[in-house]
Amino acid sequence: MSISFCIASGKGGVGKSTFTANLGAVLAHRGSSVIIVDMDIGLRSQDALLSLENQIVYDLVDVSANECDLDQAILAHPTIPNLSLLPAAQFARAKALQPARLKQILEKLKASYEYIFLDAPAGIERGLRNALNAGVDQTILIVTPDDICIRDAERTAQIITQKDLPRPRIVVNRLDYKLIRAGEMYPARTVADVLDLELLGELPEDQVVSRSILNHRLFVDYDCEARSAMLRIASRVSGEEVPLPAYGTHRISLWHRLFPSRMD
Repeated sequence: MSISFCIASGKGGVGKSTFTANLGAVLAHRGSSVIIVDMDIGLRSQDALLSLENQIVYDLVDVSANECDLDQAILAHPTIPNLSLLPAAQFARAKALQPARLKQILEKLKASYEYIFLDAPAGIERGLRNALNAGVDQTILIVTPDDICIRDAERTAQIITQKDLPRPRIVVNRLDYKLIRAGEMYPARTVADVLDLELLGELPEDQVVSRSILNHRLFVDYDCEARSAMLRIASRVSGEEVPLPAYGTHRISLWHRLFPSRMD
């Protein structure tokens, strides 16, 4: 059975594309067939995150314009057998993507992949609306625990529900234990309650994430706290019931205070 997700965010810089790439990798490692569709026309990033930037010949806009077959544009990941990418066009605008064709493309992908993740552009403009109009099954909203992002996420959620889609689930990213315990940062549960949305997962602030990007790697390749959190999120996406850790509500262990996340 195939299921498609639109991965959205109310504003840029919240880690949406990084989340999408790593979630796709985890599910593919578990044996599911996964494709990521980069919807950020003109500002593509998934090809770089997945180390596929030098393999692009055709892209999503080319497929939409019938300039190539869908199979010609899809790139297989070099080291993760079940993971593929349909890249965005780098030198085009969102209006170049034909909504009717995008819906047809999504239907074709559903025949071949178990999980389809549409990495939508940040914000609520045409790029997001193209993804929502394609006929996705569910949406995941990536939020950071600050007032500006929460406000933008609220508006984005309104746009999503106006499309007669199920209410989005949220992932709260970049949670800092110490700031939460000091009362300077909202815990994930508070963010979910403010937005009145189901909490799909929590991702802690982890230096390994930034360093993995600098090294052109996925952070799930490393033994780190963010990886453990992503494994739990992937399990929930697969339909498993996995408890939420509630970052910041429990005392930080001595081990994590003495030995923060490190890369090998």
